[in-house]
Amino acid sequence: MTGVLRTGARVLDDGDREELLALCARDPVANVFVAGRVEAHGLDPRRVGGEVWGHGRPGSLEAACWSGANLVPVEAGEDALDSFAARARSQGRRCSSILGAAPAALGLWDRLSPSWGRAREVRERQPLLVLDGPAAVEPDPLVRRSLEEDLDVLVPACVAMFTEEVGYSPVAADGGRAYRARVGELVRAGRSFVRLDAGEGDELHPVLEPRAARRVAYKAELGAVSSTAVQVQGVFVDPRLRGLGLAAPGTAAVAALARERSRVAVSLYVNDFNTAAVAAYRRAGFREVGTLATVLF
Repeated sequence: MTGVLRTGARVLDDGDREELLALCARDPVANVFVAGRVEAHGLDPRRVGGEVWGHGRPGSLEAACWSGANLVPVEAGEDALDSFAARARSQGRRCSSILGAAPAALGLWDRLSPSWGRAREVRERQPLLVLDGPAAVEPDPLVRRSLEEDLDVLVPACVAMFTEEVGYSPVAADGGRAYRARVGELVRAGRSFVRLDAGEGDELHPVLEPRAARRVAYKAELGAVSSTAVQVQGVFVDPRLRGLGLAAPGTAAVAALARERSRVAVSLYVNDFNTAAVAAYRRAGFREVGTLATVLF
């Protein structure tokens, strides 16, 4: 077995690919992040951008855990969580968050908190929602796939959304070049969506040509993409336009555009305390299929 420690966890390699994808397929909506990474890049840490730990011998994989910028347990029960926590303790904290199905994510944190110290924030209940049929509202016809020429107005909206959601700015010492490059990657991959409207000082919603529009009214990305599901992330409505009903038709439009290429399940998760967002997604036709949790460091 590759990378085995006395903890019982092992580092998976490309020989484990099909078994890991079968494990993810037990809940393709909850496991879309890991499935999408493995489908696109395999299991070589140099390609995939992290390690995937397995619990169980080859041919009998019982659970897995993505270890990169975040820790993401997959189908993990109590014994697997013990193994993953032991491995994480042995190498020290390298992640900025733990994210996954609430029992597993919170169970992993319970095991790690005595050695890792306090978290910045623990979000214990994040409803996981899915739209697996037609939207319940008419998609916003002004929402489209983003273009590289949109980046000058799109990147500030992405920074604002990230800062509001996570609590700190993603702009690092490089002045935001790396973050802009990441947004650009999503745009070029067709995974970024935007509605541009006139900017401050103009009437509220005049419809302008894209080159003349100066404000991101609505935007979202596909943060995770697998062959069977996608996960919408980064939903943002300009604060000056909130309460005007842009979120539900905007997200319905993202779902429709995501399905142009494949009939995937469209999912997202949301903080339970964000009652306005929960209500908007329910209006769009999303239904709750599970609960995630996030531990932020």
